[in-house]
Amino acid sequence: MANIITGIRIVISVMLLFCPALSPVFLIFYIIAGIADMADGAVARKTGTVSEFGSKLDTVADAVFVAVCLIKMLPVLHVPAWLYIWITVIAFIKAANIAVGYIRHKEFISVHSMINKVTGGMMFVLPLTLEFIDLRYSTEVVCMVATIAAIQEGYLINRKVWKEN
Repeated sequence: MANIITGIRIVISVMLLFCPALSPVFLIFYIIAGIADMADGAVARKTGTVSEFGSKLDTVADAVFVAVCLIKMLPVLHVPAWLYIWITVIAFIKAANIAVGYIRHKEFISVHSMINKVTGGMMFVLPLTLEFIDLRYSTEVVCMVATIAAIQEGYLINRKVWKEN
């Protein structure tokens, strides 16, 4: 059941590509995808169906959701160039973590640390705060936490202690 919820989240994320960014329909699908993200892990733990496949599928769903949101929202937001650079640096760190994990441990490693979960939550809430928090300030905080999370992820992968839950 948890993997079905994750699959639905992937489908909903792709559907966001066909909605005008930040429109009511976009935000409804966005919130549904966020609820599905919280539900899939909880359902897996509650039903005793936590699996390596489910963890990897969750990581893929997270990546699809984030990529779609960046594709849809960055063009409509007034994002300064330095922020694009910072986001790119974070993406490179995360990509390097994936590569190092595969090269060193012969597997694609999904780090579900607390700071990664906090980063995901902050990223999820960010578009919902645009009406009352200046984008420059909220993205600085999110990028700081995301940078720390990406660095910690690399550390955990290198130390072979990535299985935090």
